[in-house]
Amino acid sequence: MTSTGADAVIATVFDAGSFRSWDSAPIAVPADPHYRAALAAAAARSGTDESVITGEGRIDGRRVAVVCSEFAFLGGSIGVAASDRIVRAVERATAERLPLLAVTASGGTRMQEGTLAFLRMAAITAAVTAHKAAGLPYLVYLRHPTTGGVFASWGSLGQITLAEPGALIGFLGPKVYAALHGEPFPSGVQTAENLHAHGLVDAVLPTGALAGVTAHVLSLLDPPQPGPPPAPVPSQGPVASDPPAWQAITATRGPDRPGVHDVLRLAAVDHVALAGTGEGEASDGLLLALARFGRQSCVLIGQDRRAQARTPLGPADLRIARRGMRLATELRLPLVTMIDTPGAALHPDAEEGGLAGEIARCLADLIALPVPTVSLLLGQGTGGAALALLPADRVLAAGNAWLSPLPPEGAAAILHGDPDRAPEVAELQGVRAGDLHRAGAVDAVVPEHPDAAVEPGAFSRRIAAAVENELHRLRRTDDARLTARADRLRRLGLPG
Repeated sequence: MTSTGADAVIATVFDAGSFRSWDSAPIAVPADPHYRAALAAAAARSGTDESVITGEGRIDGRRVAVVCSEFAFLGGSIGVAASDRIVRAVERATAERLPLLAVTASGGTRMQEGTLAFLRMAAITAAVTAHKAAGLPYLVYLRHPTTGGVFASWGSLGQITLAEPGALIGFLGPKVYAALHGEPFPSGVQTAENLHAHGLVDAVLPTGALAGVTAHVLSLLDPPQPGPPPAPVPSQGPVASDPPAWQAITATRGPDRPGVHDVLRLAAVDHVALAGTGEGEASDGLLLALARFGRQSCVLIGQDRRAQARTPLGPADLRIARRGMRLATELRLPLVTMIDTPGAALHPDAEEGGLAGEIARCLADLIALPVPTVSLLLGQGTGGAALALLPADRVLAAGNAWLSPLPPEGAAAILHGDPDRAPEVAELQGVRAGDLHRAGAVDAVVPEHPDAAVEPGAFSRRIAAAVENELHRLRRTDDARLTARADRLRRLGLPG
């Protein structure tokens, strides 16, 4: 597999005739005669004066800054001059408030320049960190090959990370591994497809599809367009009194009850699923996506109870959730969580993987999140896996949703030594949406049919409308939300 030249990549990704270079002559660095000859040969071979080109163009009419590797120039390696060019481009993109696309193809640090070139990766990282801290998008497209210090710094900092099909991507280059260990690196590990399977890359796509995906992602990050307030939540009609707790619990366990994927498919205006997530049988237990409900965009973290029936939520899923929280902070988007879980994984691997610590860190991160937050009990809400995504500025619940520290059968076993008394225990524990609303733990209950499976579209639209209304309301609040959030939690359950 050969790497496509930077000029060809830019011509493919940017609107025709829109690219404008930001590059000036590279700064001079100390070079012995052999290195000077290698630089001259690299320039003649590649047609560029360094291993990166930078500039701006338009993607679907939108200004986007770019840093693009040229692998034909000394393997796309990064020395002092190349890193200076990257830093200047990132800083300019930040100053002009442009989204930044990094397109990598590099063997890493330029060995001819040694340690100083290696240390310059930190300078690039600092510039990218400042760009993201300014609330600006940073997208990365990993091309063949991307290894070493590039992959271990600015190549791994994307809020959205895409990769070229079949690309070699890894920290330690296979030639170096073979030289150090006397055997080849195991095949199939350092590939774009394997990284995607492990949740490290959001999508694998050809260069020809990069413009469309970039435009799609950036459109989801646009602020809401002016317009009238959202329509009220569609009514189900007269809502009866709370269903018996066990009836609600049984309803949420039904195999055909709509879940988070159904809400996105049937009621969201648009969405882009990110790493660690999928659809249908390929789905993991936790979905991370950029989504738009009505005119309101958000980062969505949603639990897929159908997938959890096969693989319960574990520490890795909660790390994906925490990535979603960081993404919301960096992109200055509100965060929406949808809770629908029979409970976290209960096995030795989860314990050794730090499940309890990940639940605690999810809670801490969510409580301290600087952006507006909405959580929604979509169905089942069992134990720490539910609690980890619950505290928010506004908490909603579907009519049959429920929340409990353990599955009701487990609580009954503790209290009575008899799991068959679960219906009785559930009624006494106040697990239902209505109970939680009266106690102040839930702000609003979204009405639903006694069996949501008979009206998946209408159910999903009510959920989406409720989320849109809350996001619209919260966008108008001020930065006092952190204090209000803490006060709410402090008062919860106290008398008076």
